[in-house]
Amino acid sequence: MAIIDTPIKGLKVIEPKVFGDHRGYFFESYNKELFQGNIDVDFVQDNESFSSYGVLRGLHYQLPPHAQSKLVRVVQGEVLDVAVDIREGSITYGQWFSIRLSAENKKQLFIPRGFAHGFVVLSETAIFVYKCDNYYSKESEGSIIYNDSTLNIDWEIPFEDMKLSEKDRLSESFGTHQKYFEEFGKTK
Repeated sequence: MAIIDTPIKGLKVIEPKVFGDHRGYFFESYNKELFQGNIDVDFVQDNESFSSYGVLRGLHYQLPPHAQSKLVRVVQGEVLDVAVDIREGSITYGQWFSIRLSAENKKQLFIPRGFAHGFVVLSETAIFVYKCDNYYSKESEGSIIYNDSTLNIDWEIPFEDMKLSEKDRLSESFGTHQKYFEEFGKTK
């Protein structure tokens, strides 16, 4: 398993070692011993979503004390996954990183606490799964608008193909979102 740093401190791409032959394949999607030292986190919840082409979910985050780190991957289809650094005081505050995650490439993204996260489905359908290190709390959730002009995220699909929930259409602009993560603002 390779754990690769991205340009944003704490955000990591995971490339599992895949063993395949004529029968299929096998890989470890998570191994706590291999993560230790690189990613020290105690996951407590697994989530799964199914979506069709153009569904955009995000950019979501959880405020302390319910902030969440996530390990995300795709088990069917392909998505463009996006993480935005919202750690106030971080040298990469407001920067975003995107990666294509698919059942084919089996890549994963580790998103630490202090990031807004979203994805858009690029394939006909996709099953997206993720581990969290804290439980979801409706009272602690926040959301940044997907098309914020300050962030200028390239979602790689035409605007007219995007399908959003009402909640995601009404999200806050970057900079007007609730400030948080002063405790995480200084990157390690």
